[in-house]
Amino acid sequence: MVVLAASIISKSGKALVSRQFVDMSRIRIEGYLAAFPKLVGTGKQHTYVETDNVRYVYQPIESLYLLLVTNKQSNILEDLETLRLLSKLVPEYSYSLDEEGIGRTAFEILFAFDEVISVGHKENVTVAQVKQYCEMESHEEKLHKLVLQSKINETKDVMKRKASEIDKSKIEKTRGEKGGFMSLQSMGSTGFGSETSITSSSGGFGSGSGFGLNTEVDSFSSKSKGRPPASASAPPKGLGMQLGKSQKTNQFLESLKAEGEVIVEDVRPTIGQSKAAALPLSDPVTLTVEEKLNVTLKQDGGIGNFDLQGTLSLQILNQDDGLIQVQIETGGNPGILFKTHPNINKELFSGENILGLKDPNRPFPAGQAGDGVSLLKWRMQSADESLVPLSTNCWPSVSGNETYVNLEYEVPPMFDLQNVLISIPLPALREAPKVQQIDGEWRYDSRKSILEWSIILIDNSNRSGSMEFVIPAVDTSDLFPISVHFTSTSTFSDLKVVNVLPLKGGNPPKFSQRTMLSTENYQVV
Repeated sequence: MVVLAASIISKSGKALVSRQFVDMSRIRIEGYLAAFPKLVGTGKQHTYVETDNVRYVYQPIESLYLLLVTNKQSNILEDLETLRLLSKLVPEYSYSLDEEGIGRTAFEILFAFDEVISVGHKENVTVAQVKQYCEMESHEEKLHKLVLQSKINETKDVMKRKASEIDKSKIEKTRGEKGGFMSLQSMGSTGFGSETSITSSSGGFGSGSGFGLNTEVDSFSSKSKGRPPASASAPPKGLGMQLGKSQKTNQFLESLKAEGEVIVEDVRPTIGQSKAAALPLSDPVTLTVEEKLNVTLKQDGGIGNFDLQGTLSLQILNQDDGLIQVQIETGGNPGILFKTHPNINKELFSGENILGLKDPNRPFPAGQAGDGVSLLKWRMQSADESLVPLSTNCWPSVSGNETYVNLEYEVPPMFDLQNVLISIPLPALREAPKVQQIDGEWRYDSRKSILEWSIILIDNSNRSGSMEFVIPAVDTSDLFPISVHFTSTSTFSDLKVVNVLPLKGGNPPKFSQRTMLSTENYQVV
């Protein structure tokens, strides 16, 4: 006793809705439905018709047929009861019983059919129960809609706040122009964004932290030290007007400088800031080793992608020092593949680890912008999770109306990391998350709805750390992907410049080496 299919067809046999309850090919069911109108005679009051293989139990509904296709062993009384129940359900979901109306509500009708018939057998349900089952509310759907509406409201608030700030900026600018000029402070705070948005001078974590301050600002502060600050109407000679530059420096660093300590400040390039803003060259020859990481870690453990790309670049101040060769040594990492520039003598490099031009009478170019001339490139790909410089574990747990999140980091002994920033995406919140414990500093960016965990330096004193915070109950998948940014002076290649060899004789030129490992795309998904 099996119902093979429940269908709604037109008088010509065109299938509008058909639900099969046993394994059946599309050609077979279309053949059954196409043959049905030819078997039904006109003027007859029968509710079924049989063939050699199947039985059709049907009921006309206006210009359509509601049809059950069953096997011949099926209980026809039970099939008629099923047909009567389906005939009551169809008008509940389709208010116009024609092809267009059935097509608009096809999925609702199919869902109702599934509640009535299961694996070919009728379920003991009523019309009211079927409607209740089909209209069942979803808690996850409600939560998703609430979160979505919250994000929309947050975006509207941000738009209103920004519009208000722009209007205030215009008013203050107009007042300044009426006075003949604007002070340096108002230029930096109204026309070109407040301290929290100055990308050219703030390089730490959060606003005005003092880490990674622009060297131009430091030079201005050092020149002004020891004399009273000049007024806006009489700016210091030779400096001009610094637009969008913060005049505040970190008092702790300044006190160390006053005591005679040598402070090397990190200058972090930000988006839109050119590499020309990096530290100026002081030696005749500068070689830069730079490695960039693209890593994708899985939240439940394992590594999805590990791609390292590195370059060795040469910068020469004077053309007279261009006739040189560079001798290097590497750490012997077997997973790294080196590739020299086409103009470099490959045999010399493979035999003696010396980078020199194929034409020894041709000097290296001088005064190159950016990082200079690329001499050597290398790449490493791996699936070994132990190579990762920083691994994180996120343990979210929902308890009642709150979500408790424990986040841990771990750094292997071979790397010391600087300027570590771990960014956790959060759903739109009315208030900042409650941070209960943290190793480092934190900041909540309500505009982007991101919680930023920053650690200035990770070395042997803090190889591991944790943070715990509480937010309203959310779907834990919304806390990913977690983005990680950091820099390090340790590299995977462990490439070092041993010597710079002059080709024209004489003393070798003085050289310096800069080494940097940084993240390009480092995520936990």
